Amino acid sequence: MTYVPKGGAAEGPYALELDPKRSGLVYSALRVVDIEPGATHSFATGESEWIVLPLTGGCTVHAEDEIIELLGRGSVFSGVSDFAYVPRDAQIQIASGAGGRFALAGAKCERRLPARYGSAPEVSVEHRGSGTCAREVRNFASADAFDCDRLIAVEVITPGGNWSSYPPHKHDEHRPGVEAELEEIYYFEIEAGEGGQEGFGYQRVFPSRPGGTDVLAEVRTGDAVLVPDGWHGPSIAQPGHSMYYLNVMAGPGDEREWRICFHPDHTEGYR
Repeated sequence: MTYVPKGGAAEGPYALELDPKRSGLVYSALRVVDIEPGATHSFATGESEWIVLPLTGGCTVHAEDEIIELLGRGSVFSGVSDFAYVPRDAQIQIASGAGGRFALAGAKCERRLPARYGSAPEVSVEHRGSGTCAREVRNFASADAFDCDRLIAVEVITPGGNWSSYPPHKHDEHRPGVEAELEEIYYFEIEAGEGGQEGFGYQRVFPSRPGGTDVLAEVRTGDAVLVPDGWHGPSIAQPGHSMYYLNVMAGPGDEREWRICFHPDHTEGYR
């Protein structure tokens, strides 16, 4: 499983459920749940740490003795959101008065850290690249921005017509000081164009080793692409339709770090 169309990994209450038991990944996990107005969703964290990230709407997260209020947002294109970190080995309830859609980004982990609130104003927003490779990176749970055991998660907004995740890069080998071994999940939403028409984008993953991951997918809202290994990029947004993706990463390394290697055949001036 590499390209997952909308509905292709739906299970129970989840519009998308990419847990290790189903996806083939070992560490990284992602769930997307729609909660009706006034309804709740409960889950056990098990052996993983999780971040509850509003995609649309707000909610209240009950994590054992902690109650975390999330204001959320109108949509992923309206700006950054606050979020909640919840630990492994816990029972969690998400309640939403007005309803909404929520991503649960997870990673299998060892340490049990405390439940915490992540503030939207404290999210570092990075403007990366230039020209047609310019994009906005929201480092809400990057390795150097928010404390987790293994989980790394960021959001990216690519303007219509632009390329991101470029130059192609990889992180599938443990090379101290050079590259960290990390699985990755991309979850996509595409902004509707004028008149409300649906948009699309493209995602490329190609082998870094014989028999490695090889996919070129047309992606739309609700789709996902798994990157267990390989060079990945570019992510291409249709003109007139901005592209959003949520990146969820985790790996076996002793250090939680994001170290990548750029493809040597591509210009590195667009990072």
